[in-house]
Amino acid sequence: MSIPGPGGQGLQLTPFRGLRYVAERVGSLAAVTSPPYDVVVRPEGLRELETADPYNIVRLILPQAGTPEARHRQAAETLRRWQADGVLAPDPEPALYVYEQRDGPTLQRGLIGALRLSPREEGIVLPHEEVMPHVVEDRADLMRATAAHLEPLLLAYRGNGNGNGTSGNGAAGQGTGGAAQVIERTIQREPLLSTTTEDGVDHHLWRVTNPADLVEVSTDLRQHQALIADGHHRWATYLRLREERREPGPWDFGLVLLVDTARYPLRVRAIHRVLRRLPPDEALPAVRHAFRVRTVDGPLPHALETLAEAARADPGAPNAFLLAGDGRFHLLDRPDPELLARTVPDGRPEAWRTLDATVLHHTLLNHLWNVPDTPEHIGYLHDPAAAVEQAERLGGTAVLMHPVREDVVHELARQGIAMPHKSTSFGPKPATGLVLRSLTLG
Repeated sequence: MSIPGPGGQGLQLTPFRGLRYVAERVGSLAAVTSPPYDVVVRPEGLRELETADPYNIVRLILPQAGTPEARHRQAAETLRRWQADGVLAPDPEPALYVYEQRDGPTLQRGLIGALRLSPREEGIVLPHEEVMPHVVEDRADLMRATAAHLEPLLLAYRGNGNGNGTSGNGAAGQGTGGAAQVIERTIQREPLLSTTTEDGVDHHLWRVTNPADLVEVSTDLRQHQALIADGHHRWATYLRLREERREPGPWDFGLVLLVDTARYPLRVRAIHRVLRRLPPDEALPAVRHAFRVRTVDGPLPHALETLAEAARADPGAPNAFLLAGDGRFHLLDRPDPELLARTVPDGRPEAWRTLDATVLHHTLLNHLWNVPDTPEHIGYLHDPAAAVEQAERLGGTAVLMHPVREDVVHELARQGIAMPHKSTSFGPKPATGLVLRSLTLG
C-alpha cells in the first residue's frame, strides 16, 4: 500500500525516548511482559501474569480496583512509583527500535516508533474494524491518567522489500526499501535486549539512532500507507486524545510497530465470542429453522477443522459457526438466504454483507438470540480453547469463528468500509512491556 506521487506524505515515524524495564530490578524481562490488554484471558490469565513478577506490565495495562476511576489512578501511581524506584528508566536519547520475534520457523521484524497521527480521510492509516465506544473511553481515561502509551499498535504496510519472512524457512529477503536495509544492518549488532517468553517466542530489540539511518527510514516510509492489523481501539483513543489538545505536542503521535508484510506476512486468526448468559439449550433451538445444525465430533482441533471445511465448502453460502458449552460441538451452516436478506443491512459491499461477523451480529445476536453487545453478555476471546472453557464454566455458549481472508480485509479497508468489531486477529502481536512511550518525555 503506497502513497502515489513523489515526496509523498505517508507514514511519518519519529524517534522517541523509550521507557524500558531496568533488567537488574526485575526477576526477568520475560516475567514482566504480557500479551496485549485485550488478549489477556481474565481472570485466570490476569492472576497468572500478576504473580509472575510484582512489576509485570499487566498492573499498568489492566489495573485492578473497585471503580474505573480508581483503576486509572492506580495505574498512574504505579507508573510514577516504578520510575521513581528505577524499575523503569528512559533511554538516553530518542530512537526508533527494531523489534524481532522468532517462533520456530516464524520470523517477524519491524520498527517501533512514534507515528504522526492522521485522520482517516487522509488515507494514510486505514482501520478495518468498528470500535466499541466504552472500550475507547476506558483506554482514553487510562492514557490521560498515565500520560503514556503502554503498548504499541500493530500496523501492516507493503514496502519495496522481497522475501518470505514467515514462510517457514526462518530467513527473509534482503529487500530494496530504505527501512528494510536499515533493519538488516541493525540486526547485525548486539541486541539492546533479548528474552524468551513463556510461549517459547524469542524477542530481540535494537535501537536506531544514527541520523543517516533515521533519514533513510523516514524517506522510505513517507511513500506508504498502513493497515491497522491490531489496535483499533487504541488508534481511536490516540485520535480522541489528540483532538482534545489545541497545541502541537507529544499527543500528535502514537506508539506503533510497523511491519512490512511484503517481507513478513502476518497471520490472520479469528476472535471468538462467549455468550455469557445464553446456554446452548436455548441457543440451539432458536436457530434450527434458520441454519443447518449438526453435532460434530471432538476434540476441539477436529471440530475446528470441520468448521473450516464447512466455510470452504460452498462459496455461495460461506457462513459457518461452531457452538460449544454443553460438552459437545454444534456446527451451524447453510443459513436461510431469505433471513439473511431481511436481517443484514443493505448499502454495503457484498464482501461485507457475507462476513461471518456481520451475519453473527445482525442475524444471530440481534434477530434470533436477542443478545445485547455489552460486556455483561458477550466476551471476546482469541483462544478457542479458552472460549470453550469459559462458556462451560459460566453455563453460556461459545461461538467459534473461522478467520477472514486477508485480501477481504484489505479490500474493505481500501473502500473505507469498517468490518464489525473484533472480526480479525492479526499476528504475531508484539509483547507488551518491552518498550513504553511516556508522553512527558516526548
